[in-house]
Amino acid sequence: MLEQLQSLEDRYEKLNELLSDPEIGNNPDKLREYSKEQSGLTDAVTAYRRYKEVTSELTDAKEMLELESDEDMVEMVKLEIEELSEEKEKLEDEIKILLIPKDPNDDKNVIVEIRAAAGGDEAALFAGDLYRMYAKYAENKGWKTEVIESHTTGVGGYKEITFMINGSGAYSQLKFENGAHRVQRVPETESGGRIHTSTATVAVLAEAEDVEVDVKESDIRVDRFASSGPGGQSVNTTMSAVRLTHEPTGIIVSCQDEKSQIKNKEKAMKVLRARLYDMYQQEAQDEYDETRKSAVGTGDRSERIRTYNYPQNRITDHRISLTIQKLDQVLDGKLDEFVDALLLEDQTKRLAAIGQ
Repeated sequence: MLEQLQSLEDRYEKLNELLSDPEIGNNPDKLREYSKEQSGLTDAVTAYRRYKEVTSELTDAKEMLELESDEDMVEMVKLEIEELSEEKEKLEDEIKILLIPKDPNDDKNVIVEIRAAAGGDEAALFAGDLYRMYAKYAENKGWKTEVIESHTTGVGGYKEITFMINGSGAYSQLKFENGAHRVQRVPETESGGRIHTSTATVAVLAEAEDVEVDVKESDIRVDRFASSGPGGQSVNTTMSAVRLTHEPTGIIVSCQDEKSQIKNKEKAMKVLRARLYDMYQQEAQDEYDETRKSAVGTGDRSERIRTYNYPQNRITDHRISLTIQKLDQVLDGKLDEFVDALLLEDQTKRLAAIGQ
């Protein structure tokens, strides 16, 4: 571990030199690349430098204890050794976590896709509840939510809705939401008062930058059509809605939320890049796939990850066997208890994997 930390510190110092180089200063791409790399090393290097200081101070204190004869001084040195030992232990734990390979997508914005699954209108209503839950969570974090595409139902829910959440670290907080979410409740239309079970699926995609996914214009078929609202009602008479078909993969993305065709195309391209990026990651990176399987859940969107039980105000995450009697609060965007528990479980499993 210490050799790895020393190599990180050496690289950090090298990056300092590179960032001071006038040639790098005149190259925006290199400047951004090196600045980002250095920023990612800062916490680990800071902890390692403090660790070296504490280790040195602890060695000096132990040597002093062997030479000291004054009882008052002995007690003071013993107290210092105890405090330094505790700090060293804490730093070791902190450093272990900092050395866990970081998901390169963690700092990115996310594109979330929610689709009603089993349960008809009730599933569509639940999809709407999930959208509002994530939108409220984003609002609580100070993040911005922007709807890209939605298909509503007559009862007020969504057959599907795609939206972007812009915020630093959004992917790191929401990446474990992938999967099937199940709701158990009495529908408003159910006269007999029977509890129904419905499901909606959630997909969380990291926003991909242009440089990460090479999308050729020649591979995309662009169809333009008039936007329409619920029940086929015309929203506007211009051909502003856009449908993109990536012919090599068959991925189709449409967007009609904006009145401008150009803006709809820009939004659709963001979703297309994110879907392609997600697909390429899962297909081309065996190590990434193994990480997904060893982390919390498999990331399979058919996997049932959570149950929302309305009669008992209960919500259960099946991956970590965590049950909370605060369904109303969670649906109001207070997801932190689940997010923190899932991140801790993931960290624990990754630490165990490093130790093997």
